[in-house]
Amino acid sequence: MDVGRTSEPRPFWLAGRPATGDAEQAVTNPHDGRVVGVHSVPTPEQVEQAVAAADAVRKQAAALPVHVRAEALAHVARRLTERAEEIARLISEENGKPIFWARGEVGRAISTFRFAAEEARRFSGAVQRLDTEPAAQGRLAYVSRVPHGPVLAITPFNFPLNLVAHKVAPAIAVGAPIVVKPAPTTPLSSLVLGEILAETDLPEGMFSVLPVPNDRASSLVEDPRLPVISFTGSGPVGYSIMDSVPRKHVTLELGGNAAAVVLADADLDWAASRVALFSNYQAGQSCIAVQRVIVEDAVADAFTAKLVAAVGALVTGDPADDKTQVGPLVSEDAAVRVESWVNEAVSAGARLLAGGTRDGATVAPTVLADVPADAKVAREEVFGPVMIVQRVASVDEAFAAVNDSRYGLQAGVFTRSLDVAFRANRELEVGGVVIGDVPSYRADQMPYGGVKESGVGREGLRSAMEDFTYEKVMVLTGLTL
Repeated sequence: MDVGRTSEPRPFWLAGRPATGDAEQAVTNPHDGRVVGVHSVPTPEQVEQAVAAADAVRKQAAALPVHVRAEALAHVARRLTERAEEIARLISEENGKPIFWARGEVGRAISTFRFAAEEARRFSGAVQRLDTEPAAQGRLAYVSRVPHGPVLAITPFNFPLNLVAHKVAPAIAVGAPIVVKPAPTTPLSSLVLGEILAETDLPEGMFSVLPVPNDRASSLVEDPRLPVISFTGSGPVGYSIMDSVPRKHVTLELGGNAAAVVLADADLDWAASRVALFSNYQAGQSCIAVQRVIVEDAVADAFTAKLVAAVGALVTGDPADDKTQVGPLVSEDAAVRVESWVNEAVSAGARLLAGGTRDGATVAPTVLADVPADAKVAREEVFGPVMIVQRVASVDEAFAAVNDSRYGLQAGVFTRSLDVAFRANRELEVGGVVIGDVPSYRADQMPYGGVKESGVGREGLRSAMEDFTYEKVMVLTGLTL
């Protein structure tokens, strides 16, 4: 099935309706360069119509009965389930993601909308007695949450369905209109999501999906009718958005160079298999892919041998093949950059234990040791299938090494010690600590986000719903309590 290729360009979604503009854009498969789809590009006038519609419907959206929002979200979950294989192949085609991982992404998006439907029904007001002091006798506070207003969602290429879901689903759950600007390289998945949303009873203007080029995003960012911006992507772009609109409510899910700590009491076989797979899943194009592997000296030699063997056993190749675990990066330019960072580290004295080669947009899973502390592969976010192995003498050194980064998204600690687990939770400067597994683990309902230069705010359904709303207090007076 040649998904994405149609005789007519895919429409975009303007205020809940399909629309076409005066230009078209082709989407290509990074594995072989084939055109897999063509979509229509909105005109500036159509973008204005979408924003105006979101602004016009904001009061109606906020007043939508909970059952209407919840049923719309449940409908999306059901339709994603029915179309799962079709959409997984679309993700794989436009992104280059192996079909194995693409199916997993669709499954996660289904859960994301299902969780949102459930949270919408639970997201209710709270009552607070105020008569704790004599002056407030007979008073009661009702505390509710109210949407800030329409949301602008700017989404990345690496999870073109589920990271869109993590913005769309909580917005609908709280009654906030949303305008989605998908990544230009991978817009097709979000356009299919728009198609499914159009099947619901949501009011016109509740959502738009606008595949505009990045150089046209600034008008959306600056528009005062979109008071909330939810951005996932690179740090420089995210912080430039935040700096440009200081009076808006901006949430940023940014990058990282995630660390996995392997301590002497770890199950080395389990740790090696997990680190190998999750340094290279999505071709390393995940902000919580394992990049830094910090290993206690006592087990470093044994673990590194197991790790290199596990990396060597990974299947790299055609994303359409069910057996493929590592596919191409999103573009050849991205692969060339990753290759140059590896070569730079090796020229500076790093040892290449595995990989280090490139074929077009595909970089072989790469393991480096003895990497200089100032190398880009150690300090920056590689966003490719590359990891570095660093030996440390103790838990103290291991945790200090994790924190020696300007990023702080998630960290993984392989240990059997409960005391060390709680110490890691206290000391590691990250938004999430995963004990007994890689930092790449994410449950879609849990709070997710970073500290330091890894972002501001949290996703995960309830967390994002809170981020898209503010507390409003109504005080009732003269009550007999």
